[in-house]
Amino acid sequence: MDLSDDDTRAAVVARLGALYAGRRVVLGPGILAGFTPLVARLRDLGCPVLVLSTGTGAGPLPGPDECTVVEVALPPTASMTEEVRVLDRVTRSLPADVVAAVEAFDPERRALWRATPFVTSDEPVLGRPVLGGRPAAWLALEDKMLADAIWDAAGVRRASYLTCEVDAAALEAASTALSGPDDLGVVWSGDARDGLNGGGNFVRWVGDEQDRAAAYAFFAPRCDRVRVLPFLDGVPCSIHGVVLPTGTAVFRPVELAILREPTTRSFVFGGLSTWWDPPAADRDEMRTAARRVGDHLAAVHGYRGAFGIDGVLTVDGFRPTELNTRASAGISTLAHVDPALFMLLQDHLVAGLDTGLTVDDVESLLPLVDARRSGRPSMVGQGVSLGTSGTLSYDVVLRDGLLERADDETTGTTLVAADTPVGFFATLDPCALLAPGDRLAPLNVALAAHLDEVLDVDFGPLEAPPDLRTSVVPSRRGSLAP
Repeated sequence: MDLSDDDTRAAVVARLGALYAGRRVVLGPGILAGFTPLVARLRDLGCPVLVLSTGTGAGPLPGPDECTVVEVALPPTASMTEEVRVLDRVTRSLPADVVAAVEAFDPERRALWRATPFVTSDEPVLGRPVLGGRPAAWLALEDKMLADAIWDAAGVRRASYLTCEVDAAALEAASTALSGPDDLGVVWSGDARDGLNGGGNFVRWVGDEQDRAAAYAFFAPRCDRVRVLPFLDGVPCSIHGVVLPTGTAVFRPVELAILREPTTRSFVFGGLSTWWDPPAADRDEMRTAARRVGDHLAAVHGYRGAFGIDGVLTVDGFRPTELNTRASAGISTLAHVDPALFMLLQDHLVAGLDTGLTVDDVESLLPLVDARRSGRPSMVGQGVSLGTSGTLSYDVVLRDGLLERADDETTGTTLVAADTPVGFFATLDPCALLAPGDRLAPLNVALAAHLDEVLDVDFGPLEAPPDLRTSVVPSRRGSLAP
């Protein structure tokens, strides 16, 4: 079956769509703007939709005739990690008025509950089965203390590492042992003792005694163990697969715009992109690694569905750093070619339902994914509000590597920003500034600098990581090459 053919793909989507067709769906909790495309897909399937909204977010919103919206207040959070950690608890302890709204929407209790991957699917919510979440046992596999054993079991090359109790002397000794000759230091990553962590919130770049003291002060009250890795220089990237009953289908690399603030030795997470192309041999190595890891997850943990491996394309090749056992943001970037297909495939696999698709069928999407590139820069201003309006939108233009507001000009690239529970989210959507082969990270640096200028955010002098495996070719759409 060739899923790169539009008619063939549409037929599969129609068949898999029977899972939802005509049923009521409770969607969330989550950011309303992030659910807009999903609301449209569910409406196309004839589904009445109730959205539990934790905030408006940036971008188009569903119309009032498309869904019913109920506001759900999250507890105050200061990071992406804190926000996702509370989602499962909030979902299972909703306020009485929200519960009443759900029951009024679905009095016969026949609805599906479509959640995010940060809500567990082991038990129903208010008596309704959960799709879009995942079993707690699979969520637990994202603990960074487990990753290196998984690489070893799957036969994937990795960097040297040490795992330490949160002890100042042990962490100093491990850092000294693993620091490279290039004086870039090491990276500390905390465990998942108190729940999943992500967005780089529990990752610290450690280069000297001051860095160690600050990192220790952060991890001591939050973690029992810390993994120490040499600082891996190169392009941060990920590779993704889907575990089916017949094996693991794998896709193409995705660039991760992990920006660096060298004076404070900190990382800032930006967007994701499939515009970048690593060398062919590195692409093959990354896809082989994903297939091996997927097969291991299936054999040992009974895993099904999407997963991603984050890592760095170093001067010596790809080195993995963490495992995401979910349909992560990287999969969402790849899914740009057909979001409905990817959603329905994931929901079926996690629920243990037959899709009728083989590994070859799913991998037949690869030429389409390569042809239809996707990705845009984004930034989260944690703890920063946009002010009274809570939103921002205007066209921008790129000149000499800098973004400028394009007054009275339509450029095809629009800056949109909106407040969220943890601060604000900003992105370029649409973004017409990337061509095949271009890196996203330099454009993300330009976005951060522009936000510093217009909003006084203080992201700082961020830098794009270097590409150490290929010669750098300047972008055809601006001076973006690092």
